[in-house]
Amino acid sequence: MKLKLSTKGRYGLRAVLDMALHKSEGPITLNSIAERQGISEGYLEQLMMPLKRAGLVKSVRGAQGGYVLAKEPKDITVGEVIRALEGPIAPVACVSEDYPEECERAEGCVTRLVWAKVRDSIAEVLDSFTLEDLVQESRKHTGQSSYMYYI
Repeated sequence: MKLKLSTKGRYGLRAVLDMALHKSEGPITLNSIAERQGISEGYLEQLMMPLKRAGLVKSVRGAQGGYVLAKEPKDITVGEVIRALEGPIAPVACVSEDYPEECERAEGCVTRLVWAKVRDSIAEVLDSFTLEDLVQESRKHTGQSSYMYYI
């Protein structure tokens, strides 16, 4: 078993970080994110839907349209982005954050304690970083505002 994020989570985080880095430019086109991040525009379109549903991004129509963050970067955690794209954090189904799967062994299952602790630790780390933290980190590393961030 691997505890591994899919490309949805990794690329989606890169996309919203790109939006945070270029926030002052107004609505950002998917084409410009795609070019800077090396992610296909079609895939970015798919990622924007769950991010919109979660209230993290908004689309702006028109000639100057594109996408903007729905909240300030300091108010969006990495955990929110990952959950919007990947679903609830769950190293195993029986300790899922939202809808833990029922298991006939749940009552006396001692290993469940381990999986719950793993879930909580992952959630704590993801929720401890905001987009603003990553923007600041990015600028420290590059000394500029445009940065391709690999996760």
